[in-house]
Amino acid sequence: MNIKITGTGSYIPKIIQKNEAFQDHSFLNIDGSEIPSSNEVIVEKFEAITGISERRYAEDHLTASDLGALAAEKAIKDAGIDPETLDYIILAHNFGDVKSGSIQSDILPCLAARVKNSLKIKNPKCVAYDILFGCPGWIEGVIQAQAYIKAGMAKKCLVIGAETLSRVVDPHDRDSMIYSDGAGATVIEATEEEGGILSHESASYTHDEVYHLFFGCSNNKSLEEDTRFIKMYGRKIYEFALSNVPSAMQTCLDNSGIDIKDVKKILIHQANEKMDEAIVNRFYRLYKTLVPEGIMPMSIHKLGNSSVATVPTLLDLIKNNHMEGHQLNKGDIVIFASVGAGMHINAIVYKY
Repeated sequence: MNIKITGTGSYIPKIIQKNEAFQDHSFLNIDGSEIPSSNEVIVEKFEAITGISERRYAEDHLTASDLGALAAEKAIKDAGIDPETLDYIILAHNFGDVKSGSIQSDILPCLAARVKNSLKIKNPKCVAYDILFGCPGWIEGVIQAQAYIKAGMAKKCLVIGAETLSRVVDPHDRDSMIYSDGAGATVIEATEEEGGILSHESASYTHDEVYHLFFGCSNNKSLEEDTRFIKMYGRKIYEFALSNVPSAMQTCLDNSGIDIKDVKKILIHQANEKMDEAIVNRFYRLYKTLVPEGIMPMSIHKLGNSSVATVPTLLDLIKNNHMEGHQLNKGDIVIFASVGAGMHINAIVYKY
């Protein structure tokens, strides 16, 4: 028995927010002081580092669970299964449903239950729950789905990553330009077909690193103190990622028994172009070999960082030939990898 991704789907919001839209923002330092550079320079430097030129925002009438349901419908159709046969729905997110114009998170009931309701699944033995694991949430959900199937507790699982980060960002923080909205979904099944999940690796660093990403006050000190926004210490995250993600990927690959030369694609969380490039470079350096051309597809340039949604969305785009110059063929070895709030990291080696 092998455990494979048999269906993929994604929802990419229609609203495009280009970098030029931030030219009129009042960006401030974390202490509330003015940034000496002009917005034009700020945006220019931002794009040079992150690679982001535009991002997607959810339409006003949609929430994270709505995006998740839309992506899930596509994944179920792609897998060709009856949704009533699903044993688990695992939905990764970080901020719940935040309605447009609101700052309040709504997670009652959990988002997975809302998606199950939207899909009109009546089977009470289809268990729906959420997972909070930072940006690596979708990968961790896939690892959990595999565990259920291996334990004989499930045959089919739906794993979703959905987020509307645009609704929890501080407009006075330069980092607000990183975040975006979106959803990706996958059906995970037991199958007799060759391939599937070969190995996985997860870790949580919570001693000195736990608050590298956190909920904090606006950089504009005149705003309400009790209102919180997503905040991060970018330099610390960068250093943490470079120190820990490549070694986790190495452990995962070594445990799979696959040679580094046989890896065809690395689908890494779309966090920051320069950081992702540095992680992959350091990973290949561990094997004393050069990074192959075209190994790391990137969607961040146009879609931004949608947290848990980036990896499954990237997979769906490649599978459906929407990533120029990238494709997946039967037998290809793929590494999924992510890093995020917690600080959590994880990886999967997968045979397509």
